[in-house]
Amino acid sequence: MSATPDPAKLMEAIVSLCKRRGFVFPSSEIYGGFNGFFDFGPLGAELKKNIRDCWWNDLVRRRDDVVGLESSIIMHPKVWEASGHVAGFTDPLVDCKVSKQRYRADQLFFAPVIVEDKVVGYVSALESARTESELQEAAESFKRKKAIQGRLAPVRPRDMTEAKPEEIDLIPSPATGEPGSLTPPRSFNMMFQTNVGALTDGSSVAYLRPETAQGMFADFKNVVDTGRVKLPFGIAQIGKSFRNEITPRNFIFRSREFEQMEMEYFIHEDADWAACHREWIDWCTAWLRSIGLPESHLSEYNHPKEKLAFYSKGTTDIMFRYPFGVQELWGIAARGNYDLSQHARHSGKPMEYFDEATKKKFTPHVIEPAVGVDRIFLALICAAYAEEEVVDDKGGVEMRTVLRFSPRIAPVKVAVLPLVKNKPELVARARELYRRLKRRYAVFYDEGGAIGRRYRRQDEIGTPWCVTIDFETIEKDGSFTLRERDSMLQRRIQEAELFALLEEKVY
Repeated sequence: MSATPDPAKLMEAIVSLCKRRGFVFPSSEIYGGFNGFFDFGPLGAELKKNIRDCWWNDLVRRRDDVVGLESSIIMHPKVWEASGHVAGFTDPLVDCKVSKQRYRADQLFFAPVIVEDKVVGYVSALESARTESELQEAAESFKRKKAIQGRLAPVRPRDMTEAKPEEIDLIPSPATGEPGSLTPPRSFNMMFQTNVGALTDGSSVAYLRPETAQGMFADFKNVVDTGRVKLPFGIAQIGKSFRNEITPRNFIFRSREFEQMEMEYFIHEDADWAACHREWIDWCTAWLRSIGLPESHLSEYNHPKEKLAFYSKGTTDIMFRYPFGVQELWGIAARGNYDLSQHARHSGKPMEYFDEATKKKFTPHVIEPAVGVDRIFLALICAAYAEEEVVDDKGGVEMRTVLRFSPRIAPVKVAVLPLVKNKPELVARARELYRRLKRRYAVFYDEGGAIGRRYRRQDEIGTPWCVTIDFETIEKDGSFTLRERDSMLQRRIQEAELFALLEEKVY
């Protein structure tokens, strides 16, 4: 019987499991942590590697039209001038002058309290899955405390970027609950600045990259000249990016150091960009399902035309239902030829492609699917996490925590367990199988504690299969017990069958 916690408690349970089982640790924890930064433990490092490997294998190695790249984290500062990041990579910022708290204006919502068609005050709430209901509850509480009579109108949330100047002083701060302390929104550049070389003057200023995309645009001609590529083709990259987020939140969902998997797919200027855009939306959605994200948790959001950048032809986000609400997971943008044109203009170097068929040069257009490894990591754990009642070896009922990871991305593929640890022949056979499996797969060896308890430990870290070496293994036909994580069913299996199973499921 499943007993998955409600959304309000699910994130707390997931964060606890991640720390307890070595998936994610707070960075610099011995010094009190460092907000917006995280370390990935032994199991977390394996899970992240599997996500990267699956993406790279499926997108680059198994396709003929995509090549890979690994560009520098620190690039010439003019790259970021050309891309518009120096001038325009900003978030709207609101400060509370009393508490000194800082908020992103588009994540701080407010609503007027309207009674009998008259505004009697304002309420505020931070963005969450319950923003509107929290504002409504706050409005009702405000009306009661002020002893205001009359019909309360339903709240209509707006974020602080939409606040009129005369409203700013009337909106209460989430930190104090009192109006008058919030500042008007102001721009805040999110790039981390550093200095290159011995000097620390203006000539040495550089930036940690806020995205991996610009490296692919800057190296476009190098790839065309050396990679034997023809349109349409893509350049893919996996790497770290850095954004000085105002309010890191929701565990690893929004952090200041994160890892991206991006691809720039270059197409002919006369190509049907909408059809190509749709193809990549479908590919990305299918890939997410292939690593274990349920279709029921996925949806699409098409950015309205009025909110698109002037050069954008269209952007669609693949959304995921996290415990804290439906949020962007993967963005697929049709960016026209803006990026290559900008770099050509700022560098003075042509970014054109020569079409052998028409004997013409032109600047290709691009479709850009961009996703964060950390967001996929969190989505996988949220989708896989479950608590359920099961019957133990003695017939009693107990609660087990299980991560139902797809074998493709599970940190440990199979656990090898000798039935008992005080029988040398069992241990030797288990160790032999463990060594053979380790040549190709991430495998865990465990001989400590009762076999049922060892199964539970593997369930909690998402191991799809456990292999138990028992007396029948060494006394009869050499087969062993294969226990499946999800069904908990057990069957006898030969070593050759185990390797065939892994070859089929882990690809």
